[in-house]
Amino acid sequence: MGEILQKLYDMTALGEFIDQPATLLMIAISFGLLYLGIHKKYEPLLLIPIAFGILLANFPGGNMAVIPAELAKPVEGFPIRDIADMPLTAIAHHYGIMNMLYYALIKTGLLPPLIFLGVGAMTDFGPMLRNLRLAFFGAAAQIGIFTVLITAVLIGYSPQQAGALGIIGGADGPTAIYTSIILAPELLGPIAIAAYSYMALVPVIIPFVVRFTVSKSELKINMKEQEKLYPSKVEIKNMRTLKIIFPIALATIVSILVPSAVPLVGLLLFGNLIKEIGSDTQRLYQAASDTIMNTATIFLGLTVGATMTAQTFLKSDTLMIVGGGFIAFAISIMGGIFAVKIYNLFAKKKINPLIGATGLSAVPMASRVANEIALKHDPKNHILQYAMSSNISGVIGSAVAAGVLIAFLS
Repeated sequence: MGEILQKLYDMTALGEFIDQPATLLMIAISFGLLYLGIHKKYEPLLLIPIAFGILLANFPGGNMAVIPAELAKPVEGFPIRDIADMPLTAIAHHYGIMNMLYYALIKTGLLPPLIFLGVGAMTDFGPMLRNLRLAFFGAAAQIGIFTVLITAVLIGYSPQQAGALGIIGGADGPTAIYTSIILAPELLGPIAIAAYSYMALVPVIIPFVVRFTVSKSELKINMKEQEKLYPSKVEIKNMRTLKIIFPIALATIVSILVPSAVPLVGLLLFGNLIKEIGSDTQRLYQAASDTIMNTATIFLGLTVGATMTAQTFLKSDTLMIVGGGFIAFAISIMGGIFAVKIYNLFAKKKINPLIGATGLSAVPMASRVANEIALKHDPKNHILQYAMSSNISGVIGSAVAAGVLIAFLS
């Protein structure tokens, strides 16, 4: 009887929990992220798969954790350092199915561009094209990326690690993951968690930064009233044609000036193009925005979450990355706000600083949050369409910034 009970005990994960108590902390972290995604509804499409991936990876004996190449055990016929070059069937057999998915879909850099394809198919560039002057504040908001990059180098990170860390300031999960894969794959897990967590916390972080940087009088600047006082002299006669030309033209420019950004920006613009063409490409649009986007999101979340084991995550460097990500995020928001403030010093047609706060890539959540803040101070001050202009340009800006970092640092 005692032998049977011992075998039953050995079959469970209880013994390994006792030997590795840190896994319990990781499971608690996964529960916390699940709570934020399910109950608080913070980016549930992204946060829930990541959180569940963490949960699966930290159950001892489940063989669902992604193993970094430097921690992999020897496999006969395959050097440890070449785990990424092993056949997929061999990876699945020796290291588990999650490692097979990770090395096939993440390490190759496949999923982030596919997600950008879906994002492009679901994005309307109309608000940005109608208010191009506001799009420049999306570029100003990228200051957090380069501020954190410089700071990280000064405190001892390698330039590649600093670049991967700084890109969190763009508030774009796929961009952060893609950049990390190329520049600092060893930091992929914590950078992904930081990027998606802070994206999910946009409704908390933007109001927090705005409270200390924007006055009440500035929050009451009514964009529609400014339009009436100072109407635009440029009239777009054929918006549909412009929407079709824009992704083609921008893709051409980016391909020439920043070729390393093409995998992200190129697929973003292609997704948008098949949306704007209309009925002739309806099936392609539906596939990009629905089937491909949803499938890529599921596998991206699960595999990135599976990299977050106690062995790889609970380290001082990793925790510093999560903290540094918050700083990058906050600086990006402040950069956009102060860019608007400087513009208002010299312009008759004033802009609400909340427009600058949306220069992040967290679209459309950042715009919705900014609009809600504006409405609290003036129920008639609807700024959503204006905020979207800066917000959409932030998506493009963060991807271009990532391309610049990759070109200089890889």
